[in-house]
Amino acid sequence: MNHKYERKLPIPSVKRSLFAIAAIAFWGLAAAQSPAPGPVFPSPGKPVTLVVTYPPGGGADAMARLLAPRLGEALGANVVVENKPGAGGQIGAAAVAKAAPDGHTLMLDASSFAVNPALYSKLPYDSQKAFRTIGVVAQFPNVVLVNAQFPARNVAELTAAARAKKDAVSFASSGNGSAQHLAGALFESAAKVDMVHVPYKGGGPALNDVIGGQVPLFFGNLASTLQHIQSGKLRALAVTAGKRSPILPDVPTLAEAGVPGAEVYEWNAVFTPTGTPEPVVARLAAAFQKALEAPDVKARVAQLGGELFKGDADAAQQFVHGQMALWARVVKARQITVE
Repeated sequence: MNHKYERKLPIPSVKRSLFAIAAIAFWGLAAAQSPAPGPVFPSPGKPVTLVVTYPPGGGADAMARLLAPRLGEALGANVVVENKPGAGGQIGAAAVAKAAPDGHTLMLDASSFAVNPALYSKLPYDSQKAFRTIGVVAQFPNVVLVNAQFPARNVAELTAAARAKKDAVSFASSGNGSAQHLAGALFESAAKVDMVHVPYKGGGPALNDVIGGQVPLFFGNLASTLQHIQSGKLRALAVTAGKRSPILPDVPTLAEAGVPGAEVYEWNAVFTPTGTPEPVVARLAAAFQKALEAPDVKARVAQLGGELFKGDADAAQQFVHGQMALWARVVKARQITVE
């Protein structure tokens, strides 16, 4: 071979070339191992819709409209409340289950979300699999109430009356499978008594008949019944919480009154469709917790006799699934139907 025309790279040039090749390989490997950038959320100019599964003017709607502006501030986006009522929350939930899982469609639902799987054999969504819980807003205890003329002055006297004679005590509710019906059914199981359930078409008519003496007993939401307790039209025998309510400090809990295992709350929670990216879920959960710290949110929840839920998104998810298991047992044990 003729070496006359052979050229050799200078040693420094060889080193620089090898260094460049190594650098390219290193950064290429680093880029391959780095996670892809997360989605931009919220999308600029795109609102977040908070679907409420109940009509305007109710408790769930009021809680959504209290929370929405604070959630919007924390996210840096406009949060719009949209009511999609019907079928005990099923219509709104079905719409959210089908929504794009990008964090821009959320749902605020009530305690019935955990009850519906036990009451309805076929739902248009899978309650456990279709949603991810962002957070529980607050827990609101019920109150065991009797009308002013009813002779029982405490829970012991109430249960004694129920045991003395079959079907001696009846309780009213806003309908089969309602929160009041389920609270009464849980009380029956825990106290080992059988009572007569009298369903009405709505909580207002049921409460009016209890005040009027047509039906003696009601398991009512503290916020909506407090004025009647304070006026003396209704007598509070116990609260269904784990501790006494600051609003009714002299009223014992059911456990204190001798009926453990009947702790029950009405609650509201915020959900996103399953499949929402984890960075978006984390952003939503952090914004939700920040919204709960707003002074007006804290004050309103306390005014309604509730307590803010203490726990992150995972704790909220466990709570909701625990509620599903609880009501599945109660519905089956008490043979509750919505027909």
